[in-house]
Amino acid sequence: MPDRTKRARRYWVLLLVLAFVQAAGVTPAAGHGAPGAPAPQDPAAGRTIGIKLLDAPESRRADPRAHTYIVDHVAPGSTIERRVEVTNESSTPMHVNVYAAAATIAKGGFTFAPGRTPNELTGWTSLDRAGLELAASGKARVRATIRVPRDAAAGERYGVIWAQTGAPADRSHNMTMLARVGVRMYIDVGPGGEPPSDFRIERLHPTRARDGRGEVRARIHNTGGRALDIRGALSLSDGPGGLRAGPFSAKTGTTLAPGDLAEAVVPLDARLPDGPWTVAFTLRSGLVEHTTRAVITFPATPGSAGAVAASTARQGHFPTPVVAGLSALVLTGLCLLLSRFLRRRP
Repeated sequence: MPDRTKRARRYWVLLLVLAFVQAAGVTPAAGHGAPGAPAPQDPAAGRTIGIKLLDAPESRRADPRAHTYIVDHVAPGSTIERRVEVTNESSTPMHVNVYAAAATIAKGGFTFAPGRTPNELTGWTSLDRAGLELAASGKARVRATIRVPRDAAAGERYGVIWAQTGAPADRSHNMTMLARVGVRMYIDVGPGGEPPSDFRIERLHPTRARDGRGEVRARIHNTGGRALDIRGALSLSDGPGGLRAGPFSAKTGTTLAPGDLAEAVVPLDARLPDGPWTVAFTLRSGLVEHTTRAVITFPATPGSAGAVAASTARQGHFPTPVVAGLSALVLTGLCLLLSRFLRRRP
């Protein structure tokens, strides 16, 4: 076989391998539903009910938030529908009330309004069933319809679809005990395309908590036009004697409205050496992801802050869909160049 033919085959094999790696390791997988976020409950009542979202927009198949919460951008005058599934997780039949109530974002958290407090979004929301009679371990589906008025002002609204059960006061209990779980709603209203989602990690520093544990804190700034639910993890490397540790999860529950600032905290083990350490702190919300890197040293004194080698800090990488798109473009370009080269050779 001529050498040129062998080389050409090697090139094609290499491109096929690159294509496989790009498809397997970069392209995001679509989710297929996830449980709704549980709400605070009465500990005496126990968690006897569950709720999860069954639908997500086709345009958000790769967004994990859209499979947990009702997240959408709609034009004034639009109508959307979503289904939720309510489950009786106990061994006895129960009655469950289903309703929509208000929520807000404040101080870095998604705050539930008490009881059935209404707001503008709940006024647009109707449910096809308000009460469910569930057998032991039974399930039922509820359809929520959100009708946005034509004169609705632009902006994002928040609410929750709740499933609630409770036990009335009796001889053993002098107060009503309630338990409820819900699916959050993030509905943005406005003409044209959806506002972009993004955030910036503005500051990272190590601290020593008063109980002696090391902590890493990062200030997050929502620089986009949609609310964000921030999750993330931190890894330590290049520590004393080449030690590595992690990943450690950041404290969850950070929700930022557009323009908001909040602090993400990663609690660590008190037995970790002071350092220096190289840290990689990755935070994400849906498809938006950023990483900041720095060299840090934990303080020895509880209740104090440590040092950061700011010159080594850098942050940011493209969200996964952007990386996938760039990889596909690079791969396509290599294929075109190779094809042109082979056509020119005898």
